[in-house]
Formats: sequence, structure tokens, C-alpha cells
Amino acid sequence: MSTGTATFNFAGAKVLVTGGTSGIGLATATAFADAGAAVTITGTRNSAADYEDDLSCFSYRQLRVTDNAEIKTVAASLDGLDVLVNNAGNVKIAGRKDDPVDVFEEMVRVHLLSAHNMAQACLEMLSASTLPGGASVVGIASLTSFIANPFVPGYGAGKAGLVQLAKTQAALWSARGIRSNCVAAGHIATRMTAPIVETEAFSKGILDRTPMKRWGKPEEIADAVLFLSSSRASFITGETLIVDGGYLFNS
Repeated sequence: MSTGTATFNFAGAKVLVTGGTSGIGLATATAFADAGAAVTITGTRNSAADYEDDLSCFSYRQLRVTDNAEIKTVAASLDGLDVLVNNAGNVKIAGRKDDPVDVFEEMVRVHLLSAHNMAQACLEMLSASTLPGGASVVGIASLTSFIANPFVPGYGAGKAGLVQLAKTQAALWSARGIRSNCVAAGHIATRMTAPIVETEAFSKGILDRTPMKRWGKPEEIADAVLFLSSSRASFITGETLIVDGGYLFNS
């Protein structure tokens, strides 16, 4: 008798999650590890011990995703790869002392160019994967992939580009046994969003538009990533799965 609980088996799989030290990245890395995968994460600090959370169950690589040489070094350090999760990112708003053009370019480089470069650096390993359902590249997109946020134009452009990149990779790499998809994360409660979650004036507007009337959890994005990477999604590629509690359609 079915319990209605979905489980995944990634025993023997090799997974790389960029920006896997906190938030959605850490939840995704943990979910893969719990499902039996050998997981490598990246972060900007010198070692995994420099972070608050216990990351000892993962392999760790230091990486600045804006540096393509470092991307190639991380890829070369792996002994195979079945799933690449392009999660690393940040949000930067141009302040009075910032050049808006520089901030825009940085955000596009962080969220789009780095995902392209990492996937290219890992292409041969992904092509050699024997994972049931095929190897997977999954990008963590955003609601700003679809709706404008005038405060973070570069972030939105990068996230929108990530959705299109998944389609292009799907068309290019399906013959190599690689599927490419995105998960568009809605409003998720993490350390980064804590100031908004905890400020009623900001949070109320989000909750009022969200039919489910709550913030999402990082684990709910992780579940979507694991689904898209699993054999249960073996005929899905070039798609973006929106996980937002209904926020986007409820305009």
C-alpha cells in the first residue's frame, strides 16, 4: 500500500552542487547525500570548516564562480559526474557608490555565465554518465526569470537567461544523454531572505499574493531538483519547474 511519500535512490551517483554551503544549495546537497549520492559542494571560503553548518559529509571545493579558471580547476578535480546543480549566486543592488553597469554585468556573470561555463567544463564527464534517466544539469532560476524586479535588473536578466540556457543545452546535449532543466524558486525562507521574512510590511505583500499563504522551504526546492535529476523525469528536458506556492499565476 502506497504511503504517498516520494523517495529517491541516487546510490552511486556523483553530484556537484555549486554554492552548496547554505540555503537552497545546502538543502539540495543534503537531499542528494541522503539519497545515497557522493556530493561535492562549492563555496567561497577556504574550507568547509569555515562555515557554521556541519558540511563534513560532503567533498568541498573553494570556488569563485566569476573566475572561469577556478571553474575549470574544480571540474578537473572531479573523478566523474552525473548531476550538476548550478545553484551558486547572490543578490546585489547597486548602491550610490556602485556603477550600475558593473553591478549588472557582475550579476549576469554570477548567475548565467558561470552556469554555462561550469556545464561546459563538466560536459565530457556528464556525457560519460550511466545514471538511469541520463545525466542532468539543473539550474536554480527565480521568479525574476519571468517577472521584472527593477531593484535587481542584472539578477533578473541572469536568471531569465538561465531558463533559456536550459532549453539550448537540452537541444544540444540530448543526443549525449544529458538532460537540462531549471527549478524556478519562489519566495523561500533562508538566511539570505530572513530580513524580509521577519519584516511584516514586506512579508505581508508576498503572503497576500501567494495562494498557499506561506514562505517556501529550501527542502521543497531540493525535492524538485531531485525529481528532475531522477529517472522519473527521464522524458523531461529544457523545462523550468516553478516552485512558488502559486505566487506567479496569482497576479
